[in-house]
Amino acid sequence: MTYDRPTTHYIGNAVIRTFNKFFKSETSSGIILLICAALAIICANNSTLAPYYNGFFSKELGLELEGVFDFKMSVEEWINDGLMAVFFLVVGLEIKREMLVGQLSSVKKATLPIIAALGGMLFPAMIYALFNHAAPTSNGWGIPMATDIAFAIGILSILGNRVPLGLKVFLTALAIADDLGSIVVIALFYPSHRIEFLFLALAAVVTLFMAIMNRMRVNKAVFYVIPGIVLWYFMLQSGVHATIAGVIMAITIPAKSVINEIEYSYDLDNLTAHFKEFSNNSASILTNPEEQATIHSIGVITKKINPLLHRFEERLQPWSNFFIMPLFAFANAGVVFDASLFSLPLEPIVPGIFFGLLLGKPLGIFLTSWIAVKTGIAVMPKGSTWIQLFSLGIVAGIGFTMAIFVDGLAFLPSGMPEEMIQNYINLGKAIILITSCCAAVFGLIALSLTSKEK
Repeated sequence: MTYDRPTTHYIGNAVIRTFNKFFKSETSSGIILLICAALAIICANNSTLAPYYNGFFSKELGLELEGVFDFKMSVEEWINDGLMAVFFLVVGLEIKREMLVGQLSSVKKATLPIIAALGGMLFPAMIYALFNHAAPTSNGWGIPMATDIAFAIGILSILGNRVPLGLKVFLTALAIADDLGSIVVIALFYPSHRIEFLFLALAAVVTLFMAIMNRMRVNKAVFYVIPGIVLWYFMLQSGVHATIAGVIMAITIPAKSVINEIEYSYDLDNLTAHFKEFSNNSASILTNPEEQATIHSIGVITKKINPLLHRFEERLQPWSNFFIMPLFAFANAGVVFDASLFSLPLEPIVPGIFFGLLLGKPLGIFLTSWIAVKTGIAVMPKGSTWIQLFSLGIVAGIGFTMAIFVDGLAFLPSGMPEEMIQNYINLGKAIILITSCCAAVFGLIALSLTSKEK
């Protein structure tokens, strides 16, 4: 007599496998971002949903102790200044890891991505400045400078192994160098309000404390998380954008293990032998105290060899990709589309962002890379051609997350009336979304035509 397993078992496993595969895919975070952006546009342009959408994100939340402490921000500000600090922490951790052991860890590896990233930032900024010279929107030159790594990598993954591995590695390193440049631009040129040097000094004291903890090889997360929250508050009050606190925190988090590989290997061998000694070779649930103690010890030494930087990144990356960035997109992509947005004559911000991202990015990346390779400073990505590199530059024109982030900051200190500022922010978001879609489509077509199927 045969026993048939219930079909629900297989269906359940299939669902779980599909779910896991989706959230491990490089394209998944980009898909969710796109869905959230689309939902935001629908909500903002629907007369029934718009009041609820705007009302929710303008609602104030915070902590109030009468006569002692009063700290409140809108939901949108909590997302843009608070949760995005965690996003910048993850970006900072990625940059630090790449500089220590990854694609930016040596001069040979880092030269071409860094030079290409600089070109891919300067050319869009110059194109924007040409269109917006002496205009009220001139301070928005930082908007078309950034590349959205989630979408860019997602576009490459659609083509699978048709795109050379060297080109994928190059784009990843370029986007990380690009993120670093964007962080510097935001910190130096886009303060949230007038600089308060007292709070900057307090932030420096907290940073020094975390640096000392790092130097002393303190590997407990709590010694960085709590000071990190305090640092965020001081940075918020200082006028330098609060999200920079995430990057500063990332710099101080230890990247070295408490024990080395030899110690770990020796201890693991001993503990494995000890486990086998007390094992009864049973497949049942472990009830042997010696086995449980051994498993606990293995967990302790594994935690010691896994650097705190890796543990932070491992825990925060899913939250950043699948919660913070989609929520940011939903809160900030709610562009109200109407005829006035594109009425003639066009505002200079429109061609500035459009041509900055769609033309400036590929030209900047291609020309600076060409000069670097021809002068012998750098070498081409393995297995790639110049036409593929230019096509990759088109994909890098997907600005989205970081471009929208800068757009929300660029016009605040301009002195313009609030209504005009909001109009330019809304117009900037609309052009970013349209241009990013164009860059994704054109870049995908260009890479598809220039990459042979393997």
